[in-house]
Amino acid sequence: MCFAERAWAPALFSAALMDNVCPPSTVYVAHAAYGGPKTMVDYEFNDHEGGGPYQQLRQLARLQEALGV
Repeated sequence: MCFAERAWAPALFSAALMDNVCPPSTVYVAHAAYGGPKTMVDYEFNDHEGGGPYQQLRQLARLQEALGV
């Protein structure tokens, strides 16, 4: 959190709204503090597994976009 406002790289955040291990509020605080371009994805009914394969597909799409593939 101390250096989050200095970040400049694009970031993909996700929060599983039923996660008891990493409560969504902690993800929202990190997202709010992040200084670079950012995207937030919520998984309404997911637990600690987050978005699982759906999140992995989003990550791969972001990587392809960044690499220009």
